[in-house]
Amino acid sequence: MSMANWSNSPDWARVHLYISGKVQGVFYRASAQRVASGWGLSGWVRNLADGRVELVAEGDRPQVEALIVWCREGPPDAQVKKVEVHWEPPDPDWSGEELSRENSPLRAFRIL
Repeated sequence: MSMANWSNSPDWARVHLYISGKVQGVFYRASAQRVASGWGLSGWVRNLADGRVELVAEGDRPQVEALIVWCREGPPDAQVKKVEVHWEPPDPDWSGEELSRENSPLRAFRIL
């Protein structure tokens, strides 16, 4: 499948999340990275100066949707109050056949 076809697939999704509550200092980013990586998603997660966590994830739609559900709970010590969900078009630089290779540098979920 070509890169353009892959990123336009209805099974491929990208989401941008803002998570509010007690989400810093509770291993939220590390836990989100572990969960997202385990589900084969690419993206990143970071703390924001206002106390929220920002997360971008891309991959197979069922795994992206499962990550959103997980983010509403977070790790055990988190107290999530709100998750803002913004669906975005898939990024062609993250999509394509490279992501199907387990050793691809694009197939990563980073903590920023």
